[in-house]
Amino acid sequence: MEEQHVSEVIIHNSISLDGSLTNFQPHMGLHYTIARNYQPDIHLIGSNTVQVGVTLYGNTLPQEEEKDFHRPDRDHRLHYWMVPDTRGLLQGILHACRRFEFCKDVVILVSETTPKEYIDYLTERNYAYHVVGRDHVDLKEMFRLFSEIYQVKKTLVDTGRILSNLLLESGLVSEISLLIHPVIVGESSYNIFGNIRKNVNLKLEKEEIIEKEYIWLVYKIVR
Repeated sequence: MEEQHVSEVIIHNSISLDGSLTNFQPHMGLHYTIARNYQPDIHLIGSNTVQVGVTLYGNTLPQEEEKDFHRPDRDHRLHYWMVPDTRGLLQGILHACRRFEFCKDVVILVSETTPKEYIDYLTERNYAYHVVGRDHVDLKEMFRLFSEIYQVKKTLVDTGRILSNLLLESGLVSEISLLIHPVIVGESSYNIFGNIRKNVNLKLEKEEIIEKEYIWLVYKIVR
């Protein structure tokens, strides 16, 4: 029998009233306050989300410096950012993530087909990385790694719809946290669950109005 690795997996996202992840300005202060209150062991973020975040919220990419080649010495209570990046999408910009004060450090999840150039880039800069799949990241193997190597009990998923929907369809998610913003995106909406191919049954666990205009909803997944 396959060994089961028990872990609480929470998807947390900020969306518009019509379910869009993009084309509006999210309240990042509220978003990350909720994220920190979950007290996760790790933060799982997609490479596309990191790339967009560095571009959108960082204004200009800072020049890489010698200090960026070393792992930061930060509070042990902070959590790692785990980033699946089998294509090397983040080559040249990871130092912007490593500098984020609420991140213990960045750990990259790669595959057997990840370009050697990217592996060399990670090695030279002392980024921890793990091979967890042949062509793409194997999700079940990824959570086995989290459990065995990092003793993870709670994972917070803060990413776009591709990774989060894969996790949902694979039955690996236990909870969904949504911070709903008072805006309708309309035609340019990029729906958070736009490529889910089957019903996912939910049970409402929490509803809270924040600052008189934001709604925080928490749903448990019904197995």
